[in-house]
Amino acid sequence: MEGRFHDSRMIVAKPEELRGRANIIHDGGRRPLTAMFGRDETNNGGGYDIYVVFEDIEKHTFVTVKAIFDPDGELTYPSLTRIIPGAGWYEREINDMFGIVPQGHPDLRPLVLHESFPGDYYPLRKNVNKTGQVRGEREFPIAVAKGEGLFQVPVGPIHAGIIEPGHFRFSQAGESMLQLDAKLFFTHRGIEKAMEGLTPQEALPIAERVCGACSIANTWGFCQAVEKISGIQVPKRAEIIRTLLSEIERVTNHVGDIGNIPAGVGFQPAISLGARLKEHLMRLQEHITGNRFLRGMIILGGVSMDIPPDLSDDILSVIAETENGVNDMEVLFVQQENFQNRIRTTGTVRPQTARDLAMVGVGARASGYAHDSRRDFDYGVYSSLSFAVRTQSGGDVAARLKQRFDELKESFSMIRQLIVMLKQEKTGLMIHVEFKAGEAYGISESARGSNFWYVAVDEAGTIDRVFIRSASYPNWPALTIAVQGDIIPDFPLINKSFELCYACIDR
Repeated sequence: MEGRFHDSRMIVAKPEELRGRANIIHDGGRRPLTAMFGRDETNNGGGYDIYVVFEDIEKHTFVTVKAIFDPDGELTYPSLTRIIPGAGWYEREINDMFGIVPQGHPDLRPLVLHESFPGDYYPLRKNVNKTGQVRGEREFPIAVAKGEGLFQVPVGPIHAGIIEPGHFRFSQAGESMLQLDAKLFFTHRGIEKAMEGLTPQEALPIAERVCGACSIANTWGFCQAVEKISGIQVPKRAEIIRTLLSEIERVTNHVGDIGNIPAGVGFQPAISLGARLKEHLMRLQEHITGNRFLRGMIILGGVSMDIPPDLSDDILSVIAETENGVNDMEVLFVQQENFQNRIRTTGTVRPQTARDLAMVGVGARASGYAHDSRRDFDYGVYSSLSFAVRTQSGGDVAARLKQRFDELKESFSMIRQLIVMLKQEKTGLMIHVEFKAGEAYGISESARGSNFWYVAVDEAGTIDRVFIRSASYPNWPALTIAVQGDIIPDFPLINKSFELCYACIDR
């Protein structure tokens, strides 16, 4: 059975057919896995559902396999993880949140819910009160390597400096890291549950705050989904402004990340240069929107404020300064041979691993996997811009650093193109959005990679289900592979080169 899902083709399957159908659509990775999530439709006369979403790059759209479970029947299905490795985390999360068991999963430990939750608690089921309090006990084992001469090094969850909590358990043979198990989700906020029952307008400020570094990317993805359900076309000037804000946010984050990577080896001049450049960009963001995180600008149906010619000139001025500073930093890095020795062949992710895990963003492209939703999906005005999706071949820290420098050059060019487009497109900032029933996807390319949103709106015009897959989510499992064989003092470098977010997976 096939149906339409706004801009996506949907195939409905029985639970026992899910793995076979998904394997056919995946086609050995030709259609990469985008996301996998559950939904409870028991209040609507349905059952529990699992959506498996793939990207059809050739057609610039998605293909979804949806399995429907009888709520009174057996909530099991054949695990996809052994044939689609990127499904591993998704299946563990669905098991945590809905109690739907992937039979044959190679590592069905809890993922999101820690020891303080009861074992039979499934928070995204509709019969769970979103304002209730719960406390209990469950097993949460840490995976470690065992053998003669091996030992474990625990790091976190409390870290030095201002950093979110994450526990890393290294299995060591001397200084060499044999295995890393990362225990995350310490500050899971229940955002998807909190959005239930809200109108899209009420949920918008929450969408903006999923991640402080990716306000534009998350808000844009959420708005895209709601706008598709409502069947509206956002005015072109608003789409230009949205695209411009997205590139400014990307530049700000890339510059900050370039300054953070050398912190792993105490390369202080580079750290200071990166911090100074990022501060100028944060002040530009405040100049544009009135706050340092670009919040309040993207709204349902368009944008809330215009970018007049004098502000456009200010943007170009700051971008020119930033470009000069970035060029200086690139020269500085190349000239420091000791720094180059630390980052070359360190933290390597092979191209096949990047594809198997369906990685996104810098992490994917630095390993030769050219995944970029700006090119692969028609949103904003990216199709009208001239830009290249650059890649590296090394897959190491050096490649991820070089990838950011290359992407900054493309973003500087795009920002200048967008300012020209703004001067040509004079009117149209927003259009009214009427909330209708339906479901749709939104996608946007953040500095870390593609952010994916699923939104389902009910007949009352309120949100029945939201699913958020940040760019960090598919890349976290790659970090545990990248460290293998390197020495433990290199972990800060490797970790910072991915620049993965904790908050945006704690949704």
